[in-house]
This record gives sequence, structure tokens and C-alpha cells, in this order.
Amino acid sequence: MVTLSVYLDGPFWVGVLEIVEDGTVRATRFTLGSEPTDPELYEFLQRHGVALLERAASSPAVPSERREVKRVNPKRAAKLAARAAARVAGRSTAAQEALRLELEGRKAEAVDDRRARRREAAEHKREVARRKRIERRRDR
Repeated sequence: MVTLSVYLDGPFWVGVLEIVEDGTVRATRFTLGSEPTDPELYEFLQRHGVALLERAASSPAVPSERREVKRVNPKRAAKLAARAAARVAGRSTAAQEALRLELEGRKAEAVDDRRARRREAAEHKREVARRKRIERRRDR
């Protein structure tokens, strides 16, 4: 099986071509420069694919790690994924952190305003009911 991975490494986009066969992995790494589009990558592989495969085939074979994939409860997997996402989301620039704190403050103020309006509405309703009660007593 042959796989090609493209990722950003510092200022350059890098490709890694891996050949997996008989429990071993052979790989070669090459620099692409700027971010390649799919057509550009296809053209690059058309021109240099055979040389890359030969280079990877001549590289030393390394035993691949076959890990037993333990079946995980879907609920537990979701919980672990949420934790991992929270850790990744925790990293941010100072400006993003400031914006997040400002947004949380505005949300808290909005909640407080809604609670105050509900209290005022409930007090107004009680006052109206009290006045009606008093009026009914006077009419008797």
C-alpha cells in the first residue's frame, strides 16, 4: 500500500510518500514549497512519481507498529473526543482570549438582565393581583 501525506512544516509544504508492505514501512520526504492544489499535486506526481517510488523503495525498511485497536464504548469515545477538543480549543492568542472573555461577560450581563426583567414582571403581576383583590373587597 502506498500513501502520500502533505502537511505544513514551518514555511514549506512537505510531502511524505510511504510504502507499507509485509509489516515494514519505507518512506521518503520531499519539499513542495507553497501549498499545492490538487491539480498541481497530480502534475507533480506525474512528473516525479516514479523517482519518488524508487527513492522510497531504496530507503531502509522499518518495522511498522501494528497496534491492537481496542473496542471503545461510543459514549466513552465521544467523551474523550470532547476532552481532546477542549484541550485544543484552550490554546489561543491573547486577542482571541480577550474576545472570548468579553463575550462571556456580555452573556452573563444578558442573563442578569433577563432575570431582572422576569422579577419585575412577576412583581408587577403580584401588584396588579393585590390591587384587584383590594378593589373586590371595596365593592362588597
